[in-house]
Amino acid sequence: MTRKYFGTDGIRGRANAYPMTADVALRVAMATARVMKREEDDQSHNRVVIGKDTRLSCYMLEQALTSGFLAMGMDVVLTGPIPTPGIAMLTRSLRADIGVMISASHNKFEDNGIKLFGHDGYKLPDDLEHQIESWIDNPDLTSVNLPEPADVGRASRMDDAVGRYVEYVKRCIPRGQNLSGLKIVVDCANGAAYKVAPLALWELEAEVIAIGVAPNGKNINKDCGATSTEFLQKKVIEEQADLGIALDGDADRLIMVDENGQRIDGDQLICLLATRMAEKGFLTKNAVVTTVMSNLGMERYLKSRNIELIRTCVGDRYVVEKMREGDYALGGEQSGHIVISHFGTTGDGLMAALQVLSIIKEQGKPASEVLKVFEPVPQILKNVRFERDAKPLEQKIIQDAIGEAETKLNGSGRLLVRPSGTEPLIRIMAEGDDAEMVETIVDDLCAVIGKAS
Repeated sequence: MTRKYFGTDGIRGRANAYPMTADVALRVAMATARVMKREEDDQSHNRVVIGKDTRLSCYMLEQALTSGFLAMGMDVVLTGPIPTPGIAMLTRSLRADIGVMISASHNKFEDNGIKLFGHDGYKLPDDLEHQIESWIDNPDLTSVNLPEPADVGRASRMDDAVGRYVEYVKRCIPRGQNLSGLKIVVDCANGAAYKVAPLALWELEAEVIAIGVAPNGKNINKDCGATSTEFLQKKVIEEQADLGIALDGDADRLIMVDENGQRIDGDQLICLLATRMAEKGFLTKNAVVTTVMSNLGMERYLKSRNIELIRTCVGDRYVVEKMREGDYALGGEQSGHIVISHFGTTGDGLMAALQVLSIIKEQGKPASEVLKVFEPVPQILKNVRFERDAKPLEQKIIQDAIGEAETKLNGSGRLLVRPSGTEPLIRIMAEGDDAEMVETIVDDLCAVIGKAS
């Protein structure tokens, strides 16, 4: 079924332009309430929790979503800025029917998005998103079967949301352990974790140097955070810190930096956690779920440790779906989404960071020794922008070029060409033992796609 609104991670687009307008947000809220509201005598269940990151447009969308849910008779709890995994956690702990996160994750401030969670704290499955989509443009949405005046909802603000989330993530490390003796630079991307991440690390007794903690509505992810680690890398060296932590705008991604300023991606972190969990007997079925983007070197390393690597489509929601389906304990993406099912229901950058810090503290070795788990094979990823609504991958000239590239690899590597689920980009990834050939393949495909689109 073709999707009009939902992509791989909720609804996303340019703020104050279709579909990220106040009008559509209100209709999304009303449609979601129609699909997911439970009719029970216990009115405490008719509740939705709404969180946001620090984008200027969050004010607009927050009010519109709130109005939509209230109009459908649901009470709304507003948390203010908080990481996406915080909303997943609060949705469960407050026994809410729905959780909403207003965020475009790692995108710049001009974009925004709406992520929806069910009462169990998991992102909505496709069938529920399809039902919601069928209502958004339905002319009966705003006029049929609306609550009576006495039954519209109430809105309230939750003052201790940040404190609750901090306590929640601190519980993921072993009882009695702290981070004393570690000097950590944390980059919060001027986003949703600008309060919680420095506070959690400080309460665990680390020496904390916080950057990216001055949001102004327009600087989220701007030259900072998990997608732009250059400043963090320099800061770690400058401060002679033990390591650096980079989160993205809604703090569901984690990238780390060792004491030498070297960037450590999600594949390395997942491998580290998988190895430790297997040693402790916590890695169910001795398997890890990742996506097609994870490095071939990671797959080879895990195989040498008798750990199976299971690949899914790109997107943390697909990783989580596979984890739930197979009862797997660990999954994630090279981009930094890391999900540990013992502790959470979605990617949680801060929680994953604390798990890694716990291992570093336990081993007493430099981050460079602990975090470099496997030798990655040469892998190149480049993006080609195209006009929205265009379908460049359907063109024969591009299909032929992809076929030629796969022939060149001849089974010695992997090629992946796909449209982004969140931006109008074609992503081209190739990897293999021959670095020069990999680079040539990607550059040639970029040129062909660029001309055709």
